[in-house]
Amino acid sequence: MHRRTAPRLARILACAAVPVMLVATGCSSDGDSGSKKESGKPTKAATPSSAPSAKAAKYAKLPEVCKTVDEKTIEKLVPKAEKKEGNALNTSDTNDTASCFWSGLNDADVKDLQYRSLTVSLKRFAADPTLGSGEKRAEGFAEQQATKATTQDGAKDAKTEKVNGIGDSATVVSTETKKDDNDFKNQTVVTRTANVVVTVKYTGAGYEGAKSPNADDMKNGAQDAAKEVVGAVAKANQ
Repeated sequence: MHRRTAPRLARILACAAVPVMLVATGCSSDGDSGSKKESGKPTKAATPSSAPSAKAAKYAKLPEVCKTVDEKTIEKLVPKAEKKEGNALNTSDTNDTASCFWSGLNDADVKDLQYRSLTVSLKRFAADPTLGSGEKRAEGFAEQQATKATTQDGAKDAKTEKVNGIGDSATVVSTETKKDDNDFKNQTVVTRTANVVVTVKYTGAGYEGAKSPNADDMKNGAQDAAKEVVGAVAKANQ
């Protein structure tokens, strides 16, 4: 039996102390030291996971926009409306965008001619892998609508406030505009309900020297209409 040299013995002891998982690659006997090590099989490239899809939007469709506000509410907000069923505005896709308009002049008292108009607009957002969830996209659009209302049609004296109890979030914008020597008071409610943005604009003016409408009454009327529209959106998706 050959006597083991000190260097070889030290190497064997060192290998014995290495964890088992490293032995195959870290230690070999003298007889194998000069042999070519077997190359390992190429590892399979990791397959990148697919991008997570955006969460599906809550509401898949819009209601018939001209039926989102009750007839009794229309009679109250727009007395003597020219068309009680409303005028639907043309749009390329009524499942994503829709608007309806009511207007009327109450001339029951020739000394108190009162004009009122109500516009309801709906915008639905679907989930998009790049742009985000329908709710997130709707949030951004609602902010844009509220900002737009502060200067629309040359509006002045804009006042903005957050309100509760209408959809997931709501903003009321109060402004005044002037046209043909008549002063108009405008109340715009922008509310988001899940992935749908509801914009209700209620406008009023006293013609030929008649008294201007009360701003608080206008604001309450706009909010009442907005609540009905939000309810109609939910009902259409039941």
